[in-house]
Amino acid sequence: MMCSIIKRVSFLFTIFFVTQLSAQERILIFSKTTGFRHESIEHGVAVLKQLISSKNMLVDHSEDSQLFTDSILSRYDALVFVSTTGDIFNESQKAAFVRFIQSGKGFLGIHAASDTEFNWPWYGQLVGGYFSSHPAVQDAQIRVVNQKHLATKHLPKIWFHRDEWYDFKSVREGLHILMDLDETSYKGGKMGKFHPIAWYQEFDGGRSFYTGLGHTLETFDEEKFQTHVLGGLRYVLKKK
Repeated sequence: MMCSIIKRVSFLFTIFFVTQLSAQERILIFSKTTGFRHESIEHGVAVLKQLISSKNMLVDHSEDSQLFTDSILSRYDALVFVSTTGDIFNESQKAAFVRFIQSGKGFLGIHAASDTEFNWPWYGQLVGGYFSSHPAVQDAQIRVVNQKHLATKHLPKIWFHRDEWYDFKSVREGLHILMDLDETSYKGGKMGKFHPIAWYQEFDGGRSFYTGLGHTLETFDEEKFQTHVLGGLRYVLKKK
């Protein structure tokens, strides 16, 4: 218990000290799980920390929901949720999260970020939809329907990729769809002709980006995926 408290105090001191010294954009990667935990989380976080740092941004990683307070979140420009699952916030933490977005900040969700907080409608709207089901990991054709966005302009019109393909429910109207799946190219899809897999939106004063990719360790090593995520991050940070 004492060790956990010391680690948390050290973490808070570090982000306070560095924030005072730098005006660089600062990102918090968050990967808390109370449900299924993806094997790719640790590797994915390591890759993303390196990528984000390489773009002259500061980056922290945590799985401590107690960081979701107004004073701590105000130090960040965007949150990146890497395959979070389950109910991970109490009511005061939820309120701080809402105020963070309402202040004009950004949110980026990867894969199981849509398998999180099913009983909190605001969060589902922020992400843009909730995970419903998935078949086995397999190859599929992704149709890139918007090749002008920062997250997709590097991609071919048809992107062949191997991943765990989520079906979604409660998909929010008005999302700007970037990519969708051709369900005839793989087995087990349940959404039919309209099967979005990556999108963006302005929401409640801030910006949100979600990609359903990111189940496998190999995905995080793929340059196309890395550029896809960095483009999404640039969007939520309002960078051109």
